[in-house]
This record gives sequence, structure tokens and C-alpha cells, in this order.
Amino acid sequence: MTYIENIFICIAVPLMLSLLFIKGSQRKFTLFLCLGMTICMISAYVNSFFMMLYQVDGVTAAIEISPVCEEILKMVPLIFYILIFEPKPKEITPAAISIAAGFATFENVCYLSANGAGNFSFLLIRGLSAGAIHILCGIAVGYGIAYVFRQRWLAVTGTVGILGACIVFHAIYNLLVTADGVWQTIGYLFPSVLIFCIFILRLLLPKVDIHLE
Repeated sequence: MTYIENIFICIAVPLMLSLLFIKGSQRKFTLFLCLGMTICMISAYVNSFFMMLYQVDGVTAAIEISPVCEEILKMVPLIFYILIFEPKPKEITPAAISIAAGFATFENVCYLSANGAGNFSFLLIRGLSAGAIHILCGIAVGYGIAYVFRQRWLAVTGTVGILGACIVFHAIYNLLVTADGVWQTIGYLFPSVLIFCIFILRLLLPKVDIHLE
């Protein structure tokens, strides 16, 4: 049995203690990383609740329940940060990615605790797929929210649209990796491939980053 609360305390406490001695962007990154891990732990309970409520199996929950719960919960601290602290647009994307990185890291650690770390190739694939999908959604949310909050009339509807797109995208990924054959392979590969494509676009279109500052 995996006690995710114990794992969370073991990882989060040293990170939280480090906040006493670091400042600036490093402090923000560490804080949002811890928030991402917290959201991951909470989402495990929320997913289990709805899974029992609707009496569905693990595959159905992964496709229909987990993407909704996880993407909504990941967006909550980001929206709170924007509304309360009013950060600059260029500060929003790193915050969203940090939350996603914390979520993905804690999810992978819990998976390792439950299933072991003997199969290196499978764990590498998991890091490049399950971990990468959260980073990909974090990138999409960060850039999307940074843009729509510059357009006040678009803030609410734009946020809902970005959230819906990430939920659908996450669900498609979960659907692909639960399939067999070539579709599963595509599911494993496309999050990392798309992250790489976005990185290339940032290099080719530097004006996009300037516009979001």
C-alpha cells in the first residue's frame, strides 16, 4: 500500500524549509513546485471519490474523470495567484509550468513507490509521456492565461476555453495510452514531441515572448 501523505511530507518539507533562505524567482519556482505536488495529492482523493460515486473502472476514470479533476485543480492556484498578486504576464507561464512540474514529479514518485523502479525503459517512457503531458498542459495554460488576462473582456471565456482544451487534450492522451499497438506508441510520444515543437517555435518567433511581457 502506498501512503501518499507520507511521501508528500518526505519531499515537501525540505523544499518548504529551503524557502526560508532563497528569494526571487527561485523561491516562486519552489513554492509553485510544492503547490503542484499538493494538487497532485488532492486530485488522487478527488479522482477516487468520483470513481466510487459513478462506479467506473480505472480505464474509464482515466479517460473521463481524471483529466477534468486534474486540470481544474491545477488551474485553481494559478488563478488565485493572478487575481490576488496581479503578476506580470511574463511571470504567469513559469508559475503554470512549475505547478505542472510539481504535479508530474509527485505523480511519478507515487507510481515508483507502488510499482517499483526495476524497468528502466518503461520508466523512461513514462517520464516522456505521463510526465510530459502535464508539462505540455502547463505550457498551454501559462501562455494562454498570460494572453487572455491582458484582454479583460476575454479573461473569463478565454480561461474556460483554455481549461476545456487542456481537459480534452489530456483525455485524448489517456485514451491513446490505454489503446494497443501504434495508437499507444503515438500516445507515448506526442507530448514530448509537441513540447519540442513549441520550444522550436519560441526560438523562431521571439516576438511572442516579447508580446507576453
